[in-house]
Amino acid sequence: MRLAARIKPFQATLVPEKRQEITTEGGLALRKGDRRLRGAIARLQDARIRVSLFIDPSLQTIDVARELGVPAIEMHTGKYANASKQNASRQGRREKALHELRKAAAHAKAIGLAVHAGHGLTYQNVQPVAAIPEIEELNIGHSIVSNAVFWGMEEAVRRMAQLVKQ
Repeated sequence: MRLAARIKPFQATLVPEKRQEITTEGGLALRKGDRRLRGAIARLQDARIRVSLFIDPSLQTIDVARELGVPAIEMHTGKYANASKQNASRQGRREKALHELRKAAAHAKAIGLAVHAGHGLTYQNVQPVAAIPEIEELNIGHSIVSNAVFWGMEEAVRRMAQLVKQ
């Protein structure tokens, strides 16, 4: 929090992290009365930093995020990404997860939140999520950086941008 308040980025996204995790496995468990989270949000907002909360695509969680007074959410796309491998047993889970993302994005936008999404998005699975009209920002760092090793950063970004635009 001190670092963010000193550097003053345009936006800070609060993300749950457990020491044993290699990557974030889910969104924040939001509670209206969470003093620690309210304090973190207030501290960032006092520093004129836009606050986003990394959450699961749940309508109830989105409503709590709105009540906490943040202008943006980032929906965790892990359930969709984990089911995105093309085989018959995962196809139904993939479509269900994509439906949940669409429904959640529409709800969040309807109640005035900016909608972002990310986690596990790759060159192979990004297009259906990018096609959700309410989503204004995708966070796809790992896939781009990993492919930059082979293609170079400029080409990795160009290829991802092309997929998102399509």
